[in-house]
Amino acid sequence: MFSIGLKIHTVLIATLISFSFVSAAPAMGGSSSGKATVVTPKCKKGKIWSKKRKKCVIIKKSSLVDDENIYQTGRDLAIRGRYNDAIQVLSFAYDKSDPRILNYLGYAHRKAGRVDVGLGYYKEALKIDPDYTLVREYMGEAFLQKGDLASAKLQLSEIENRCGIQCTEYAVLADQISKFKRD
Repeated sequence: MFSIGLKIHTVLIATLISFSFVSAAPAMGGSSSGKATVVTPKCKKGKIWSKKRKKCVIIKKSSLVDDENIYQTGRDLAIRGRYNDAIQVLSFAYDKSDPRILNYLGYAHRKAGRVDVGLGYYKEALKIDPDYTLVREYMGEAFLQKGDLASAKLQLSEIENRCGIQCTEYAVLADQISKFKRD
């Protein structure tokens, strides 16, 4: 549920409501169950989805948009391949040290071809939460993009130490490493 109370400039509201998103890929949000993440309904321009009210609401006050909403919107945009839009939305977060925000800033930059920038965001997220295995998975994938198999394997080992070989992040990165070795 969204926490109401934080004030955001009108420009942020206009930016957020101009981005519509309807789906997210399964297992991309770090769900260890492998099930599809909850889909946020698409709202018409000038409205934003309210989890609390379970409907699209007209934006009257800037307090309707908080970091949780920014994170969800930015994450969904990044997963859908709208990397620059995701970066723009995520950059409006109040808490610049939220590892989830940093993770998806890293993801969006990496997927947009700015691998080193993405790695910087991943490193910042891990300084705050070294046990965030999704960051470690994405960081391992970034290392593979750079051709650094040893660093990718190190991240795989870190994931194994934190959640074992049965967790989704381990399986995904292990698969990427296996494919990298075959190429």
